[in-house]
Amino acid sequence: MDLGLKGRRALVMGGTKGLGRSIADSLAEEGAALVISGRDQGRLDEAAAALKARGAASAAGVVADVARGEDMDRLAEAALAAMGGVDILVLNHGGPPPCTASEMQEADLVAWFQNIVVSPIRITMRLLPAMRERGWGRVIVVGSTGMQHPIPTLALSNTLRASVWGWLKTLSAEVAKDGVTMNVLAPGTILTDRVTQTTTVRAQQQGISFDEALAQAAKEIPAGRLGMPADFGPMGAFLASERGAYITGSMIRVDGGRVRSML
Repeated sequence: MDLGLKGRRALVMGGTKGLGRSIADSLAEEGAALVISGRDQGRLDEAAAALKARGAASAAGVVADVARGEDMDRLAEAALAAMGGVDILVLNHGGPPPCTASEMQEADLVAWFQNIVVSPIRITMRLLPAMRERGWGRVIVVGSTGMQHPIPTLALSNTLRASVWGWLKTLSAEVAKDGVTMNVLAPGTILTDRVTQTTTVRAQQQGISFDEALAQAAKEIPAGRLGMPADFGPMGAFLASERGAYITGSMIRVDGGRVRSML
């Protein structure tokens, strides 16, 4: 299937590793041009070279930190300068530390609100008008199944990501007629640094080894295994493609069936 992504221009935040990298890899294989962001220029350069080798029309890395709102402006300008425009925006970033709802601290809530809510909205609103004018655009939020099925040890993430889901659901209806789609791509237990972090916490809480906690997590998944980043990226490419033009305002789970909700 030709996804129609050759010549499309994508900005993937957090594109050096994990879930962001898996989407960038899939877009590169379809011939898209890419700008990726991260906090380490060396890793960005290595990732950009690898993306070119996979088939990206071009690839460049820009240092940017979601904790600094001004970095979002600079990242947007750098992407526009490098590619001449942005057709696909992938909003991806690290998550807050694990905690229960009763442990949540106001200072953490305020600090992570910038990372998870303010910065993604800021860069979207910078790039969205041109997408609407061209009559074509894709915005993909790398979210969490906790946006639909709260994860007990990730209360801070559940709270803030729900705000992003409400914003996206509202805005997607406003821009759909302009050929712009907006969706959440929600990973389940996919083996990334984040899952390593949460599994370590789980192991400590239960007094078991890390490997035992990982095996326990796999047993909770109907597919019978943990996901890998390569399971995730292709769905991102599909949502970004011509083939995904009639999917908007949706949350697509890539979780091996773990979330049992029918909604």
